[in-house]
Amino acid sequence: MFESLGEKLNNAFKKFRNKGKLTEADVKAGMREIKLALLEADVNFKVVRDFIKIVSERAVGAEVLESLLPAQQVVKIVNEELTRLMGGSQAKLTIASKPPTVIMMVGLQGAGKTTHAGKLAGMYKKQGKRPLLVAGDIYRPAAIKQLQVVGEKLDIPVFTMGDKVSPVEIAKESIKFANQKGYDMVFIDTAGRLQIDEVLMDELKNIKAEVNPDEILLTVDSMIGQESVNVAETFNNLLDITGVILTKLDGDTRGGAALSIRYVTGKPIKFVGMGEKLDTIEPFHPDRMASRILGMGDVLTLIDKAQAAYDEKQAAELEQKMRQQTFTLDDYLEQLGQLKNMGNLEQLMGMMPGMKPGAMKDVKIDEKAMAHTEAIIHSMTRAEREHPDIINASRKKRIAAGSGTSVEEVNKLLKQFEQMLKMMKQFTNMGKTKQGKRMLGRMKMPF
Repeated sequence: MFESLGEKLNNAFKKFRNKGKLTEADVKAGMREIKLALLEADVNFKVVRDFIKIVSERAVGAEVLESLLPAQQVVKIVNEELTRLMGGSQAKLTIASKPPTVIMMVGLQGAGKTTHAGKLAGMYKKQGKRPLLVAGDIYRPAAIKQLQVVGEKLDIPVFTMGDKVSPVEIAKESIKFANQKGYDMVFIDTAGRLQIDEVLMDELKNIKAEVNPDEILLTVDSMIGQESVNVAETFNNLLDITGVILTKLDGDTRGGAALSIRYVTGKPIKFVGMGEKLDTIEPFHPDRMASRILGMGDVLTLIDKAQAAYDEKQAAELEQKMRQQTFTLDDYLEQLGQLKNMGNLEQLMGMMPGMKPGAMKDVKIDEKAMAHTEAIIHSMTRAEREHPDIINASRKKRIAAGSGTSVEEVNKLLKQFEQMLKMMKQFTNMGKTKQGKRMLGRMKMPF
């Protein structure tokens, strides 16, 4: 995501970094590079023009030209203006004062509308809400079935009246059903088309008039670049949408949609889809996204992910095991699971400060190695997992055969585990001192 744009922007900043003082000519040359980088990222031309105008005006002001570190000031200005361009601050979902909150999902076919209706419902279910999914797409073959499969995976009920009843009637009846059964959020999956047409928009307008939704969220495929901005503008003009879900941001997207949609439509990006799994959806934070683009990392999202995967009871038990030095391979496997729950490891690495955009392009996190580790531990007996020192040569052969790995990989895992135990012992010994106890008390294992 944004690798190419981030790389080009950082190359543009190099024009400033080697200068002790900046002149207006230096700023102009650097801005030309930034302008090209944005245009190549498929950012709307009007957006680029106005962005460059504002950044240039600020960059030739006293705060930069008289600064001791002008290059850093320019980066700061670009960061602030990127954030402003994408909306400034997070735009949260409107929750109705009287339930249910009604969210109408709209968009073209193929943008991921049905899947993201499920993703959103799943996100709010984790927050204690009682969501209901509504199958309002009666035209696309298997659309109802697709939503039912998504609902089943998330354990969220799906309201359907089949494909013979009008979508307006389905939407109206779903609200009645939600009121009767106590569902406090209703996600209406509407029909899409390959392109915007009058029939589609009339139907959507009729659903809107009937159920008066609290939110109309447009699902947009970020991979189609500038066209996604045109789609958003058209839907907004005809339906007055309340926000956008930008999908497929984990793909090879140039970033133009994220940087243009708010400016062109005046409506915020509220969520971003970051993968195919049903938990890969994030609230959109303009400031965090700007930081990611400029290679400054996204520590806050990283912390959010860690907290979502973090189990306080498990952590307390883990700390106790560390103190008593009774940490087993089962515990090791548990911690591995918590790390995996945080999501795609390459995306997590990209959130680390100092990790420049593009730096991860040729680096692949070996998630297969993690799968091998799990298979090896699962192939051990309970006694072997609790007391790895009993694992001799014949046991290693059996474990390797059972896990589809090699004896070398089994040895490697056991060595890593042994090193971890030594490190834990050092922490435990350190914890016997006053300073060490304070440090250990502040630690939240494992990652």
